[in-house]
Parts: sequence; C-alpha cells; structure tokens
Amino acid sequence: MGRDNFHNSVLELKEEVIDMIEKVEIILQKSIDSLINKDVDLAREVIRLDDEVDGCMAKIEDKAIELIALQQPMAKDLRVIFSISKIITDIERVGDYCVNVAKETIKIGNEDHIKELIDIPKMRDIILNMLRNTKLSFKMEDVTLAYKVGEEDELIDNLYKDIYRDILALIHKDEKNINQGTKLLFVGRYLERMADHITNVCERIIYITKGEKVDIN
Repeated sequence: MGRDNFHNSVLELKEEVIDMIEKVEIILQKSIDSLINKDVDLAREVIRLDDEVDGCMAKIEDKAIELIALQQPMAKDLRVIFSISKIITDIERVGDYCVNVAKETIKIGNEDHIKELIDIPKMRDIILNMLRNTKLSFKMEDVTLAYKVGEEDELIDNLYKDIYRDILALIHKDEKNINQGTKLLFVGRYLERMADHITNVCERIIYITKGEKVDIN
C-alpha cells in the first residue's frame, strides 16, 4: 500500500468514526424523547439501534488493525489509529448509556412524572452540542474547539447536582417518590457519564493533533 492510499484509508477511518458519532446522536435524542413522552416503543427502538453503534465499532477496530498490519505507519499515523481505537470505545460507552436511559424509561412506563423534566432535556441539548462540536474538532483537528467541548462538561456536572438536589427533596417530601426518583437520578447520572466520555474523546483529539496527553478538567 502506497503512502497516498494509506492516507486515504486513514481519512476513510475518520469518516467512519464521524458516522458512528452521528448514530449515537440519534439514539441520544430518541432515548430522552422516549423518557419525556413515556414512549416505551421508542425506548425499545433505542436498544435495537445501539446494535448498529456496536457494529460500527467492530468494523472500525478491524480496519485499524488491518491498516497497522499492511504498512508500518509513521508516528503521526500511528497516533491517529491508536487514538481512534480509544475514541470509539468512549463513543460506544455513550451509546450504552443511552440504552440505560431507555431501560429506565421502560421501567417507569406510563407513570406520571414526579416532576416536570427540565434539567434532563437541558443536559441532552448540551451533550448533543458537545457531540456535534467533537465531530467538527475531530474532522478539522481543531484543538481550541476540543478544549471548548471538554470544558462544557462542567455545565453537565452542575445540572446533575441540581437534579440530585431536586429529586432528594421530592423523596424527602413523600416516600412514594422513591421508586421513580431513583430512576430519574440514574438517568441524570448516565447523562453526566456521557459528557465525561465525550471529554475523553476531546483529549484524544488533542493528542492526535499535538502529541500531548492532557486532562481538560
């Protein structure tokens, strides 16, 4: 394989990573929609769609191994391929957390929500924006944007603290709220973990571009 072909193969690999991120964006949107609308069928669709994300990961892993085997990559190429293998693991975990949200939705079923869901959709919107900017940062190797995305993790942490405080107050007020309240706390926690994994991806983008291992937060 010549250098040009190798370079094109790396670009194709990057496009497949972007495609995987876009699939996760879709299931994140659907998972929170299913919770808000108490739509159990949509929640089950999220669980099915996550299989596609897992399939993307397996395909990218195979191609990455093949690229390393076919030609001894230069230092930068090796950094890209190695980082991609780490990035897709984090993206796959985001998909898994969407599935966890869907499972909590199925457990809640048709119950009236114990509180209006305000902070959870806010968290979703921030995370979707983080994913979109992560794609752009990855494609353009934009370090400044990667840092900006990683710093948004703090917004998610603060919203999770708000959810935690509100739910605990509701549980304290009426023990009937314990069952659903616990499930909503789990959802908040899953969203908070998604942001952590996206931050990991941004740290990898910085490593690809500058060869520096950083801890954004």
